[in-house]
Amino acid sequence: MNWIIEPLLELEEYNKILKTLKGGEAGTSTAVTGLSDSQKAHVAFALASHLGLKGLFITHNEIQARRFYEDFLFFCGDDAVLFPTKEILYHDVEAKSNDAIFQRVAALERVLEGRYRFIVTSIEAISHKLPSTGFFAGNILTFSAGNRINLDYLLEKLVDMGYERVYMVEGKGQFSVRGGIIDVFPVDREEPTRIELFGDEIDSVRIFDPLTQRSVNNIESLKILPAREVICPAGKIKETVDNIRKDLDDYVKDGLKLKKRGDPDFKGFIEKLYENIKRDIERFESNPHFPGIDRYIPYIPVMGGHLLDYIGEDTLVFLDEPPRIVQRMKNLLHEHHETCKELLGKAKILPANIEIYHYYEDTERKLENRANVHMSTMAYEDAGYSLKPGIPRNYGILCKQLPSYRGFFDMLANDIAGWKKKGSRIVILAGTPAHGERLRNELQNNNIEAVYEEGRDLELVPGSVIITGGSLNRGFEYPSIGLAVISYSEFLGHARRVRKRRKRADGVKISMFTDLNPGDYVVHQVHGIGQYLGIEKLVVEKTTRDYIKIMYRQGDLLYVPTSQLDTVQKYIGSEGKTPRLSKLGGSDWVTTKRKVKESLKKLAEELIKLYARRETIKGFAFSKDTVWQKQFEDLFPYEETEDQLRCTEEIKRDMEQEKPMDRLLCGDVGYGKTEVALRAMFKAVMDGKQVAFLVPTTVLAQQHYNNFKERLKDFPVAIEMISRFRTRAEQNRILKDLRRGHVDVLIGTHRLLQKDIHFKDLGLLIIDEEQRFGVLHKERLKNIRPDVDVLTLTATPIPRTLHMSLVGARDISVIEEPPEDRYPVQTYVMEYDREIIKDAITRELARGGQVYYLFNRVKTIEFKAAQIQELVPGARIDIAHGQMEEKRLEEVMMSFLNGEFDVLVCTTIIESGLDMPNVNTIIVEDADRMGLAQLYQLRGRVGRSNRQAYAYITYNKDKILTEDAEKRLNTIREFTEFGSGFKIAMRDLEIRGAGNLLGPEQHGHMEAVGYDMYCRLLDEAIKELKGEKPVRKDVEVTVDLKINAYIDDSYISSQTGKIEMYKKIASIETREDVLDVREELLDRYGEFTTPVENLIQIAYIKALLRSLGFSSVYEKDGSIILQLRDKESINVEAFSRLAANAKYKGRILFNAGTTPYLQFKLPGINRENLIDNVKILLHDIKSFEVIRVLDV
Repeated sequence: MNWIIEPLLELEEYNKILKTLKGGEAGTSTAVTGLSDSQKAHVAFALASHLGLKGLFITHNEIQARRFYEDFLFFCGDDAVLFPTKEILYHDVEAKSNDAIFQRVAALERVLEGRYRFIVTSIEAISHKLPSTGFFAGNILTFSAGNRINLDYLLEKLVDMGYERVYMVEGKGQFSVRGGIIDVFPVDREEPTRIELFGDEIDSVRIFDPLTQRSVNNIESLKILPAREVICPAGKIKETVDNIRKDLDDYVKDGLKLKKRGDPDFKGFIEKLYENIKRDIERFESNPHFPGIDRYIPYIPVMGGHLLDYIGEDTLVFLDEPPRIVQRMKNLLHEHHETCKELLGKAKILPANIEIYHYYEDTERKLENRANVHMSTMAYEDAGYSLKPGIPRNYGILCKQLPSYRGFFDMLANDIAGWKKKGSRIVILAGTPAHGERLRNELQNNNIEAVYEEGRDLELVPGSVIITGGSLNRGFEYPSIGLAVISYSEFLGHARRVRKRRKRADGVKISMFTDLNPGDYVVHQVHGIGQYLGIEKLVVEKTTRDYIKIMYRQGDLLYVPTSQLDTVQKYIGSEGKTPRLSKLGGSDWVTTKRKVKESLKKLAEELIKLYARRETIKGFAFSKDTVWQKQFEDLFPYEETEDQLRCTEEIKRDMEQEKPMDRLLCGDVGYGKTEVALRAMFKAVMDGKQVAFLVPTTVLAQQHYNNFKERLKDFPVAIEMISRFRTRAEQNRILKDLRRGHVDVLIGTHRLLQKDIHFKDLGLLIIDEEQRFGVLHKERLKNIRPDVDVLTLTATPIPRTLHMSLVGARDISVIEEPPEDRYPVQTYVMEYDREIIKDAITRELARGGQVYYLFNRVKTIEFKAAQIQELVPGARIDIAHGQMEEKRLEEVMMSFLNGEFDVLVCTTIIESGLDMPNVNTIIVEDADRMGLAQLYQLRGRVGRSNRQAYAYITYNKDKILTEDAEKRLNTIREFTEFGSGFKIAMRDLEIRGAGNLLGPEQHGHMEAVGYDMYCRLLDEAIKELKGEKPVRKDVEVTVDLKINAYIDDSYISSQTGKIEMYKKIASIETREDVLDVREELLDRYGEFTTPVENLIQIAYIKALLRSLGFSSVYEKDGSIILQLRDKESINVEAFSRLAANAKYKGRILFNAGTTPYLQFKLPGINRENLIDNVKILLHDIKSFEVIRVLDV
């Protein structure tokens, strides 16, 4: 039998409810009382299942909706649909994130198509006006291979549906077109899609990887949903604008009747109103999807739909705690009306702007002809709560909510034993099979027999204990029928969900800085730092080529053939710093490179010595994982990411070897580094070793101590903390116990490094954010740890190119995958507005939360705090900045962590490592003065709980911005999606990471030559010291064959796109590279022309020339001339064999003059075969071993 729903048929009251709903007319209301939490979801699912219906479950707020959705995921699996609420924008913003809109649109389509068992939502979510069902359905596009489409119509339609046209698709809601290839990222998919046309017929539909931009596999069909919920089609824009203008005119006329025409205040009000509405109309006409469109919903003809219009007649409606639903709706509308009244008074909106919500009477009417069930914990008699007139028939079900057994396994075992004795049936939801097996063993140790079984058809017999998969938010018991359902969360504290693994396509990531724009600085390997001015097409001796135009000091220009683009990289240094241009033909660049090389040689020597030292020192080889280790890891309340599991395995592998571990663990804030470190720590303690956990601040030490104590409370691990928060007596006791070996784990700040700290048997040192410790601290670390395993954690990403250079000197593990259950942060980019700031702070405080207010100027920070106090008089405010006394700063941070005040006005000093789940709003003032990386990290400091978090990125009104700041702000506007803003921020972080890893002196050298050149020089220095011969990519090789080789504008129109492909073509080294580039061009841009193929072949010829020691190839008087770098490299005997070959007899000669060369004469040369002839010649030179050195 289905154990989830069948036992409920044994309840008399449940059967009465079924009978009422089966026999009732349309619109029958039934009330069920006595239920709470997950029991409501259980009974709702059972009722809908027994009636053969689907369900719509409406609760009173968003947090409850998400909790119930988690429960319905257990009952319905992927057939549960969450319809979330959205934010209404009353004020002007430049950009905002659209995650909630995408979720709502995807849910609407599923509901409209009937692809659901249960929809879970809140009253607020369904009160927003929606597109009419017919209009929404008409804006869903479906494609399959073989379909015919009109490309122009498709592009217009995508814009109408709210998709943004971009050069390269990277985020949801974007599309691009290149000839007959259309890339679209539908809002309901996890990967973007590519439609390829042959004429007007769809040739194929594929998904592609947004990182590599390469296709992954074909799909049979594609559905594209609207990218916006509020849609005004092109054909309705005029009607909408006319509606707004008429309302404006009517409002002014009515006002003039009531006010004195000569009243100067009223005249000013009218002028301001006309100005504001006119500006919005202009924005709307140029972009019907502008961020403030929600305000104009009442004027858009197609925007009057309700969620209840979308669901079918086969859907039973459940109302969770109806009085609270009605009260929430009243509160919502009251807040909305108060805000609108204020905006009306400021001439910012029109009266009809208020009508953006459905009133609860609208929902009431929609429910009149639908059967619905009111669910509540307590019975009530007042009909005033109802969304429908009349008092529904009330049925009470006796159901008990189970207590939390967290940390009290004995109590759980006693309750199970008691239920068994009474003959009850017990089902335990264990989350995963591994947890189920562990739980079965633990119950067996308590003399309770249990079996683990998967599936829904379980045989429940009296007195049986069955363990199965899945989990609910709360467990429950039906005493009258002897059924108890215990969820894993009851004894762990969290519902552990099995996360869907997101498939990661293999392939090399596109370089983050292929987006080279005119005005950017570049580094040429030979000529140094210049400024990129763009691509120019030049015709030289009847041959057409594209050239990169670079300006050097004093305005000198260099034209670099695109076939040599591998010699040019974008200059990357510290953000905001302008590099000094090199002099073309001057010696300054050569001198700079030499200095950097010399410094890097010393660095490389140090790294290699360190590596050799590590190889000789013997450390402790830890044992394989114990049973307790597995149990400890199973108690982690969340599903690990793949990266977390991989990094854990890498660390354990190191620990199990005799060679001392020195591993760096990189991962962003909140990505789960601490859990990985905890597993390493536990492994060390299991082998009887002590662990030191070194952190940069006292507050962080306290937080780690509290968290570790909680995480390890079920195991005999003695944890202590030493910091200023400990008294002298406590510190003495801890040090004594540490020496005796009675302390397993000691957490502390640099206090841990003082000479009075003596471990009995230290086995593992964990360092959190090493770069925040001074030079003396690091020296002390080096002395205490030669044979101890060391794990260092950092939230600053380390560049991958440096990984290669530092392999062996330091092992690096990277967590790149974010936890999927983190709410996206709702981000707004806007001009600074006191009213918005006031609203943001007031709203956060109203829900019991706290606010970070980022103000990065120490001199006036107290004045700013006073301004905020004036703005929000009831708020408790304090300040924090880097110039405060350290002890005072720690006190402030600890007070904020404990919730003793509401708003922290602070500089960027705010602690990145601190976990503050109650801080869910961050306001950044003067964002244009900050780096993108800073903004990215700051935004990551909110959104670490089950609440919606908000980030307000603001800049000053009417401020004349510098060119750099304007460029940064343009990127910040894109920052709301995962586009280039995100990538630039990450790259900037990597550069800072490199500086932290290598120290200030090396950071200066990196600035001098640019990041990519620095990494290349470091790699060369290390290879040379190891005795490896590096490939000399800085040796210039030229190919001057009189053939057209370029990418035509009709093939790739974007300069950014051209640069990207030129860079990839110029990097060709092997035949496999040739095939790979061809494949990518075909995939992303379609069939290419002969000049593009010539370009690819020239790049391959360059690679062959470089490997063979030639410096150039060119045509002269019907011959191919191959110029050598060194005449000593020619093998005369081998050359003679080649010259004697029938293919070359009388056609090839070697000139050993000052500039040695080979000349190959081709009488009556066929232009079309020129490239093939050159390639054949080079391959023959290689196979005959004419050149002695093949690795130059």
